[in-house]
Amino acid sequence: MVSFLRLYLRVLGYLGSQKRVAALLVAANLALAVAAFAEPVLFGRIIDRLATAQGQGRPPSWEELAPLLGAWAGFGLFTIGASVLVALHADRLAHRRRLAVMSEYFEHVLHLPLGFHIGTHSGRLLKVMLDGTNAMWGLWLSFFREHCASFVALFVLLPFSLVLNWRLGLLLMALVVVFGVVTAYVLKKTERLQGAVEKYHTDLAERASDALGNVPVIQSFTRIEAESQGLRDIIDRLLGAQIPVLSWWALTAVATRASATLTVLAIFVVGVWLYMQGLATIGEIVTFMSFATMLITRLEQVVSFVNYIFMQAPKLDEFFGVIDTAPTVRDRPGAVDPGRLSGAVEFQNVTFSYDPRRPAVADVCFVAKPGETVALVGATGSGKSTTLGLLHRVFDPEHGRVLIDGHDIRDIPLIALRRNIGVVFQEPMLFARSIEENLLVGKPDATEEEIAIALERAQAQEFVTRQPDGVKTIIGERGRSLSGGERQRVSIARALLKNPPIMILDEATSALDATTERLLQAALDSAMKGRTTFVIAHRLATVRNADRILVFDQGRIVESGSFDELVALNGRFAQLARAQFMTGATPAAAAAAAG
Repeated sequence: MVSFLRLYLRVLGYLGSQKRVAALLVAANLALAVAAFAEPVLFGRIIDRLATAQGQGRPPSWEELAPLLGAWAGFGLFTIGASVLVALHADRLAHRRRLAVMSEYFEHVLHLPLGFHIGTHSGRLLKVMLDGTNAMWGLWLSFFREHCASFVALFVLLPFSLVLNWRLGLLLMALVVVFGVVTAYVLKKTERLQGAVEKYHTDLAERASDALGNVPVIQSFTRIEAESQGLRDIIDRLLGAQIPVLSWWALTAVATRASATLTVLAIFVVGVWLYMQGLATIGEIVTFMSFATMLITRLEQVVSFVNYIFMQAPKLDEFFGVIDTAPTVRDRPGAVDPGRLSGAVEFQNVTFSYDPRRPAVADVCFVAKPGETVALVGATGSGKSTTLGLLHRVFDPEHGRVLIDGHDIRDIPLIALRRNIGVVFQEPMLFARSIEENLLVGKPDATEEEIAIALERAQAQEFVTRQPDGVKTIIGERGRSLSGGERQRVSIARALLKNPPIMILDEATSALDATTERLLQAALDSAMKGRTTFVIAHRLATVRNADRILVFDQGRIVESGSFDELVALNGRFAQLARAQFMTGATPAAAAAAAG
C-alpha cells in the first residue's frame, strides 16, 4: 500500500500550474464531506424531536423543527451546487494537465540520446505516453470528483461518529478495518500478476507497431497469417495473466458489499438493543443507519479507486521510468553560444565505448581546417559513424575532447552546436508531411526561392515538380510515396537549405542510381565549398576528390592521406580499393578505376 500511496502522491504532484485550482477543489471536497455528514445528524435530531413530542402526547411545534429543517435544506442545496462546480472544474483541470504532461513527456523523449532510442521501441514510447497520461487524467478526475470527499468521510469525519454514540461508531469503524484488510490482502496477491499483464500490453503494442511499419515486407513474404497468429498468441498470454487479477478484484467487490450489508444489519440490531437499554435514541439509530448507507457508497468508490490505481500502476511506473531517464548529453552550466562557427574541427585523443569490454573509437586524433572535405572509410563497425556522432554530440567522449574553432563542444549549448552542423543520414528519415515541411526542418524561415535553390542543388527539382501538389505534396509515412533516391535527395536538400558551416554526409548517395549520383556529386562539390565537410562512404569512388581520407579499423585511425597517397601506400586503404574495384589489381590500376 505504501508504494501505491507514493505513486498516487506523485501523480498529484504533476498538477503543476493547476495546483491553486486543485487546492480550491480539495477545500470544496472537504466542505462536501462535512455537509454529507451533517445531513444524517440533522435528520436524526428531527426524528428525536418528533419522538419526544409524541412521547409527551403533543404535536411538535414549527419553532422546534424549523431551524433543523432549514439547516438540512441548506446543506442539501450547498451539496448540489458545490458538486456541480467541483465536477465542472475537475474536468477542466484534468484535461488541461493531461495535455500539458503529454507535451512535457514528448519534449523529454526528444531530448533523450540516440542510444536510448536505439534500445527502445518507438511503439512502446507512444504507448507509454498515451497510457501514462490517460491514467493520470483518470486519477486526477476521480480524485477531485469523488475520492477526496470519500477519504475525508472515511478517515477524518468517521471518527467523529464516536462523539454521537461510541458504541455504534465502533461498528462503522469495524467496517473500514475489514475493508482495509481485504484490500491489502488482494493487493499483495495481485501486484506481481498485474506487472506481467502490463508487460504483455507493451509486447502487444510493439508487435502491432512493428507489423504496421513493415506491411510491404509482410505482404511480400506472405507473413500475414504468421504475424496475425503472433499477435493472437500475445493476446492469449495477456488474458491468461489478466483473468486471475480480475477474479481477485471481483472477490474484493463482493466482500466489500457483504461487509457493508452486515454492518447495516448489525447497526440496526445493536441500535435497537441499545435503545431498549436507554443507551441510544431512535434518532441516533436513524443517523447511524444513514451513515452506514452513505459509507457503503463511499467504500464502493474507494474500492473502485484502489482497483483503478492498481490497474494503472504498471503504466504509471513505465511512464515515470521514461520521465526519470536523464539525458546523458546536456548543456554544461555556463555554456556560451558562439554564433556561426567557421568550421575548424579537432579531435584530441577521443575515446568512446558502447561496451566497456571494447571501445567503439579509441584515441582518435585529427584536425580538419575550415572548408576541407574529410572522408572516413573502413569496414562496417570500424567507428566511422560513432566518430561523427561525437562531433554533433549524439553522445560525449569518455576521454579526450572534440573542439570546433578552439571551443570544447561541451561548452557550447546543444542547440547552438547543432545549428552549425548539417547531417544527411544514410536513411532519409522523412516525416509524413509535405515535401516543403520536410525541407523547412532545415530552415523554418526559408523563402520559396531558397527552397527552390536547395532542391535544384540536390537534383530534386525535377521530380518535385512532377508531384501532384509540387512541394505541398504529402509524402506519407517515412516518405514512402517517393522512391529511395527521391527520399535521399529531399534529405540532402534539407541539409543544404540549413546552410551550416559543417556538413556530415553519412552515405548520402547510397540510395541513388549511378547517373543521379554523378549529377549530385557535382552539386555537392559546389555546395561544400566554404564549409567543412565530413563524408562517410563505402563506395570509395565517391571520396576520390576528398582533401583527406581517414581509414578506420577497429575504432582507430590506421591511415590518413589523400586518395592517391593511400593507394600508393599499399596498406589497408589499397586493400579496400583493390577489393572494390578489381580483384588482384595493382594499386595504380585501382586508382585509375576509381578516377
